[in-house]
Amino acid sequence: MKAHGEDDGHDGHGGHDGHGDDEAGPGTGARIPLPRASVEDGGRALPEAAPVALEHQVLTSLLGAWALAACSAQETAAVEDHLGQCEACAEEALRLREAVTLLQRPESLDLDPALRTRVLDGCLERRPPRIPVPEWATPYDAETARLDALLQDFGDAEWHAPVRLRWFEDDGTASRRTTVAGVIAHLLTVDGTVAVALGLDDPLGDITAPSRAPAVRTEAYWRASHYPPTRAVRAPWRGQGHSIVRTVAFTGDAGGMPVSYGDFELPLRDAMLDRAFECWVHAEDIAEAVDYPYEPPSARHLNGMIDLAARMLPGVLAARRRAGLAAPGDRPHLVAAGEPGRSLRLEIEGSGGGEWLIPLDSPGAVGSADHEVAHVALDGVEFCRLAAGHVPPAEAAAGQVGDREAIRDVLFAAASLSRM
Repeated sequence: MKAHGEDDGHDGHGGHDGHGDDEAGPGTGARIPLPRASVEDGGRALPEAAPVALEHQVLTSLLGAWALAACSAQETAAVEDHLGQCEACAEEALRLREAVTLLQRPESLDLDPALRTRVLDGCLERRPPRIPVPEWATPYDAETARLDALLQDFGDAEWHAPVRLRWFEDDGTASRRTTVAGVIAHLLTVDGTVAVALGLDDPLGDITAPSRAPAVRTEAYWRASHYPPTRAVRAPWRGQGHSIVRTVAFTGDAGGMPVSYGDFELPLRDAMLDRAFECWVHAEDIAEAVDYPYEPPSARHLNGMIDLAARMLPGVLAARRRAGLAAPGDRPHLVAAGEPGRSLRLEIEGSGGGEWLIPLDSPGAVGSADHEVAHVALDGVEFCRLAAGHVPPAEAAAGQVGDREAIRDVLFAAASLSRM
């Protein structure tokens, strides 16, 4: 409906009359002009910037700004038109453009591996969680998240890329060929030892494994699969990881619950570190298989992994000695549990570094600087790769001082920590 006396703005032919758009007639309200059509909207080509006429001296002074792409459209057109005519300015422009590329170093598009930890720490400082994840479980939480981020963009070809798992066994190298999906299946089954200890479902389900040993569980899972593992294994592995972290947060336990690995046990807090370590090691195996860079864990988490290995070394040394794989030493000094004994100083340099005194003659002895007979220096990441069986013991130590036999035994014991 229209108000009384209102003009409808149309002529008798149904179109605009062409005269009432710019001024209002008697009794007619002011018109709102229609929006002006844009060149881009009409599909027409944008007008080219015409070069302005500038003197040679002015054009020369603009070369630096042109190299930095800081000139206006007209100035850019003028400079580029001039460069086609002046050889001296063209050479100077080329030199400046090459210099500009040196001002900004190319940066990797990969996210900093510590970014997730920094973001979470920042968030938690502002709003602490009602039920926090225990400190001893955060390395596992971080490493599973990092590996999952690596996997998320994999296509079928990457999931079936061949991967060779390597470890140290019987004082020699051992390996097993599988695929990226097979590695995730391996992590799923071995993480399942922690899940079972926490009362969660065993990923093996109805599959029967002769023992809880990690390699035995993995082989049983692989054999029971009708087809080689595919990308479908990612969801249960990631879901199990979330369940483990959530459950340990609710337990309120200090991490002392035993987790069985078949022929040995670890307290829950150490088992979580062990699983974080293996997740990182196998993530590197996967990244190497698909030719993708992968960074080590954060220094804090790496330090925890090194500390776990250092604490396990005396027991491994004793087991190797019982098996005849390690010499008793020229002057063994057996002492009662809790007493100081012959020791090797393990110095870890770089990220996650520190110093550990390793008792040599008895797993119950206490490392002592007064009884130090040898000193070994290693890079932190290199030590972890030794403990993963990826570096031969004879090639690992950067610095060695003291009892050579003790040094050899400790390096071989570190490599013996590895397994499939």
